[in-house]
Amino acid sequence: MKIYKHGPFRLESGVELPSLEIAYHTYGELRADRSNVVWVCHALTANSDVADWWPHTVEEGRFLDPKDHFVICANILGSHYGTTGPLSINPTTGEKWYGDFPHYTIRDMVSAHRCLADALGIRQIDTLVGSSVGGFQAVEWAVTEPERFAKLVLIATDAKASPWTIAIDETQRMAIFADQSYGERRDDAGMQGMAAARAIGLLTYRGSLGYNLTQQDHEPNPAVHRASTYQQYQGEKLCRRYNAYSYVAILDAFDTHDVGRDRGGLEAALGRITARTVVVGITSDIIFTPAEMRTLTERIPAARYYEIDSPFGHDGFLVEHEQLNSIIYPFINNQTDHE
Repeated sequence: MKIYKHGPFRLESGVELPSLEIAYHTYGELRADRSNVVWVCHALTANSDVADWWPHTVEEGRFLDPKDHFVICANILGSHYGTTGPLSINPTTGEKWYGDFPHYTIRDMVSAHRCLADALGIRQIDTLVGSSVGGFQAVEWAVTEPERFAKLVLIATDAKASPWTIAIDETQRMAIFADQSYGERRDDAGMQGMAAARAIGLLTYRGSLGYNLTQQDHEPNPAVHRASTYQQYQGEKLCRRYNAYSYVAILDAFDTHDVGRDRGGLEAALGRITARTVVVGITSDIIFTPAEMRTLTERIPAARYYEIDSPFGHDGFLVEHEQLNSIIYPFINNQTDHE
């Protein structure tokens, strides 16, 4: 992991962070002409180490093959993993921000990405890839700087946070706020609430098909159901690697997502995108449904829609490696016709 130190950073709200540090990973070698950059935008509690959280992508013969591409991913603003966020030190006070960290937006996340790209001398990006809320960032960036990208890949995402996704986020916030320790100025505040929030989120990530396929009990009338232990395990697992302040801050930022805001609406904003675009939906995704993904495709001028068949819901993009690679690999490597 590398760290870029930027200095003061003004948020969309007008509030200025005294300093901004951005943690990022790179894979592969940058060509002399800088023509092989693939930028990945990560989602929610993921991080800049794409090879860690997105299996079978940063490998030979895969669409993020470091032999062919210079792959870069930056931890998002507010992240737990090294980029300035709630657990960072506020230079003004000398103490951690915690709940005092300023409110920020998806556009602020993209502004941070732009700062890093400029600092690295990356003026042109061959392909921008975003899945889930990483897709929020990718579509926002492609609208903000259409001239910067040749190709765009959007997976299980949308151009605006819907009432449904906001409701999912609010339910998770309610779980965290119900934890009386949340608000205390310590790193592990709100952990029980965050564990419950994660369990709530998982229901929407996997859906009934995914649970019924993988969490069946192996014996009748067990003392503890397999699905119950799975929920507990996933909540505890997140608590071992994340913090509730970053989780809430990022959920709040996600709810601001609307590429059409102050741009004449969604259709006008998406019409700015000039990159050749692939949009990938998942048959069983209940967060960003295939119907919504098709609508997104129709609004982007040079977009083509593909669909992954999976019982694993929204998480299908993390599971269906072969299907995803068969779509994205030829597109990124210019092996398919794309009008």
